[in-house]
Amino acid sequence: MTLTAETRILDIIEKHPHVLDVLVGLSSEFARLKNPFLRKTLGRRATLEHAARMSGIPLEELVGNIEKAIATGPASLSEPKGTTKIEVMKNIIRDLHAGASVEEQKARFSQLLQEVSAAEIAEMEQSLLQEGMPAEEIKRLCDVHVQVMEQSFQEVKEEASDVPPGHPVDTFLRENRAVEEVLGILEPLFKSLKDTPDQGLEVAEAALTRLKEVDRHFLRKENQLFPVLEKHDITAPSKVMWALHDDIRDLLSTVSVELKKRDSRALHVDGLMLVTMIRDMIYKEEKILFPLCLQTLGQEEWGMVESGSEEIGYTLVKPRGKWSAKGALPQTGAAGALVNLSVGTLTPEQINLMLTHLPVDITFVDENDEVRYYSAGPERIFPRSPGIIGRNVQNCHPPASVHVVEKIVGAFRSGEKDSAEFWIELKGRFLHIRYFAVRDAVGAYRGTVEVSQDVTGIRALEGQRRLLDW
Repeated sequence: MTLTAETRILDIIEKHPHVLDVLVGLSSEFARLKNPFLRKTLGRRATLEHAARMSGIPLEELVGNIEKAIATGPASLSEPKGTTKIEVMKNIIRDLHAGASVEEQKARFSQLLQEVSAAEIAEMEQSLLQEGMPAEEIKRLCDVHVQVMEQSFQEVKEEASDVPPGHPVDTFLRENRAVEEVLGILEPLFKSLKDTPDQGLEVAEAALTRLKEVDRHFLRKENQLFPVLEKHDITAPSKVMWALHDDIRDLLSTVSVELKKRDSRALHVDGLMLVTMIRDMIYKEEKILFPLCLQTLGQEEWGMVESGSEEIGYTLVKPRGKWSAKGALPQTGAAGALVNLSVGTLTPEQINLMLTHLPVDITFVDENDEVRYYSAGPERIFPRSPGIIGRNVQNCHPPASVHVVEKIVGAFRSGEKDSAEFWIELKGRFLHIRYFAVRDAVGAYRGTVEVSQDVTGIRALEGQRRLLDW
């Protein structure tokens, strides 16, 4: 390729992709070309002469450096010839797992020289999960490998902004902007606590109350978005991200306690860590999760994501405009058809009304470990949404507790146990959670029913009441 003052930058990069990193190394002015959108627009118009003027590098020197880079070729990846980008990324993560330095892996990854798509990140995580690397370990490395790959992520905010108002992704993005506003209030306050303890804590308390609404954002991802993504056999991003959600929840709780205690020193450290973790989560959503979902899910599936979102609720904002698509879960069973039970007959409507009026939450998982039903009562203890129907029960729990679910279901299936129970205190309420094995007439395992009940009032009862007292 003969280079002249009129040679276009885009032509050079498309023929010799590794030249892009060479240009960035010569001048920070060329860093903008890392953005695929800018590269296609600016790079198409810009010639070497324009590039020389923009960077302040003499034309002859710039041409000489590019010609040398073309002649030398891209640096070796230290992997066998023909190794795919995904395999290279997996090798990098394995090396990080083994203790290799982040800076070393950044330099190594930069030699890929092409953007890494959200789908490729997800495929890499999925492959590592299938090879046996625990989701908890992938989560631990997640922040590190985001740092390693950060410079090669595509800018996706412009892509995501193309979704119509009210679309689930549009709402997720608007929630992120609202959360960022709250973080913008909290970050300087947490920073200032190092030098001026006790200053601005009332403002921080109000902002933190608003920030706690981020849990609804996470719940919609866990209960609405992840199940639909899993139907495409994409499970690794869900498992890794859910574990990170729980880390943020735990830290939010810790910071809340520290704020009540007015522990300025702890707030300075943990508060800033919380801000960083949520900002990193926003980055992961907008650089990996949402682009992956937009590439993968169809219109009807987005309708399924939206269909249960209102039940869970939103974070700091409401959906704008009206957006609808096919995909709402079908209603099953005619209201007047009779269902023969072991004792008596009821219509599906009567069964549904009875189950939703019980003072307990019920969830049923069949013998294939798929969620088949939950009672959608007016005040559920734990949030559920239609997106979990048909979902593998193991995927309905964060990675940290999956082993408990598998132990219970395994013991029920083998016949070793018939029930399990837990009780916890949550937000001032005392909750009793029980699991029962469901068996048919010949004793074969047919599933598990979970029954959750708020027994705060029951525990407080004393004496006796024999007469009606309304």
